[in-house]
Amino acid sequence: MRLVDNVSDEPGDLDSKRNGLARWRAMLDDAIAGRATASPILPALADTITRFEIPSRYFHDLILGAEMDLTVSSYATFDRLSEYCYRVAGTVGLTCLHVFGFSDPKAPDLAERLGLAFQLTNIIRDVRSDFDMGRVYLPAEDLERFGVSESQLSGPLTPQIRDLLEFEADRAWEFYQQGAALVRRVDGDSHATLWALIRTYSSLLERIEERDFDVFSSRISLSSAEKIQYLLTAGMSGWWKKDALAKRSSDRRRSGRTVLRRRAG
Repeated sequence: MRLVDNVSDEPGDLDSKRNGLARWRAMLDDAIAGRATASPILPALADTITRFEIPSRYFHDLILGAEMDLTVSSYATFDRLSEYCYRVAGTVGLTCLHVFGFSDPKAPDLAERLGLAFQLTNIIRDVRSDFDMGRVYLPAEDLERFGVSESQLSGPLTPQIRDLLEFEADRAWEFYQQGAALVRRVDGDSHATLWALIRTYSSLLERIEERDFDVFSSRISLSSAEKIQYLLTAGMSGWWKKDALAKRSSDRRRSGRTVLRRRAG
């Protein structure tokens, strides 16, 4: 999945990127059909798809998301952005869900919501670097609401941009809160892995809030030591007593209100 994403993100002309994604689509279809491919990793992927009964449409939707990055530079509404987030992140969550194992019919919807929360976290953190690449993921309707122009997304932080990013963070927290229930709905031996993943991403969003949404001065990230700590915590006895979500500052307002249509199944 990372290799597909790299095609649209790495330097190159539009036609070569389109051709690159078309080759990945063709190789994926060949691998699933049992035909030889030029990629040494795809036979293993095809085996994984079969073993864990992963719908192949998730991978095709992911490629569609990468193609959107070639032709779509901005999004008018949150509904349009949600479609993109489903393709590039929701599909990853749904794929992992099949590997984790589940029987609850509500699990795919929760996995999709977590994928959206993760992607919104990345979008907030990478506002400036995405703008430098000619991409504005924050919905135009939200920029207008907070009086922010696209050109201002190159920085520096202003009160208007801070309010805008806090609004988007509130949205992300809603999806985190909804999706965190998935931890108890995957197979038992996957509980700790999913817990650590949710704690890591939600801690990144909390770190952004701690910096008062200044995503322009430097790239905000978690240290390797922090990530290891979450993994160790997840592996300890009694980890399940701890909330998977990082703790937010008590004075953060909850202004985001979103509805995500269910696509999973």
